[in-house]
Amino acid sequence: MSGISVTRRGRLLRIVAACAVLLALIGYGVAQLLTGGPGAPRCTVRANGESYSLSPEQAVNAATISAVGSARGLPERAVTIALATAMQESGLRNIHHGDRDSLGLFQQRPTQGWGSASQITDPVYAAGKFYDHLVEVPGYSRLPLTVAAQKVQRSGFPQAYAKHEPDASLLASGLTGRATAAFSCTKSPGDGKPGDPSAVRAKLRREFGDTVAPSVADGRGGGGAGATAAGAARTVTVPVRGTAADGGPERQGWQLASWAVAHAAELRISRVSFDGRVWTAEKSGDGWREAGDAPDGSGAAADRVSITTVQ
Repeated sequence: MSGISVTRRGRLLRIVAACAVLLALIGYGVAQLLTGGPGAPRCTVRANGESYSLSPEQAVNAATISAVGSARGLPERAVTIALATAMQESGLRNIHHGDRDSLGLFQQRPTQGWGSASQITDPVYAAGKFYDHLVEVPGYSRLPLTVAAQKVQRSGFPQAYAKHEPDASLLASGLTGRATAAFSCTKSPGDGKPGDPSAVRAKLRREFGDTVAPSVADGRGGGGAGATAAGAARTVTVPVRGTAADGGPERQGWQLASWAVAHAAELRISRVSFDGRVWTAEKSGDGWREAGDAPDGSGAAADRVSITTVQ
């Protein structure tokens, strides 16, 4: 009997070990799926000696959340609360599943009056609905983040939002432009297809609303005095017009520039410039560089953000 017991015990241990290995492999696979694996494009915000990294997909959603908040004239604290909530609810991914009928970035539910499934899975709509409810919370900007978020979400895990506050705060500082030249992305080689400036303009207007007035460059904004006609035609310029109340033109400029870099892969953006700095897809690993280091030696105006799509 003891021999049989030892055999069974050994078999059980082997099964447990095999299960542990399998779970580890599954965990690794999930991590690779979520992060894109080693060498995959990443976006990073760096400020005050801290950094936070996220995937291009997450960056696009985060930039949209920030843009919608700014379009409504909401403070950075509101953006921080929204980002922390989306980090907890969906990992900043526009998912089409969840608990019961929960969907989207904020896991909003059609049956609870948040909108239709197609609306909730539209990041612009979802962020807007979150802010609609947040501004109805008295003194939300002075409340602990987890309290403010919970009053909107009514989550079964109300303390879960708190752990995301440091990263959300850092990310908000870069995406709202308070931390200058703080947000950047690396971009993998594209498939050579050109970008569409009209798509950039349409997305800017939809996410930032009337706070922006994007237009096609006149030949000066995209590549300096030596810009080609084709290059100018593929450059969208956005005048910055922030006021002292919202941080001024510089802050709005860096928010627009960060937004463009976050959307670079999606909108096939090859170059973004503002206030003496430039980001290019070709040298995206270098982040924001002095404009004099750009391949064409062009400058970067302080009164407008220039966004050039792939030709």
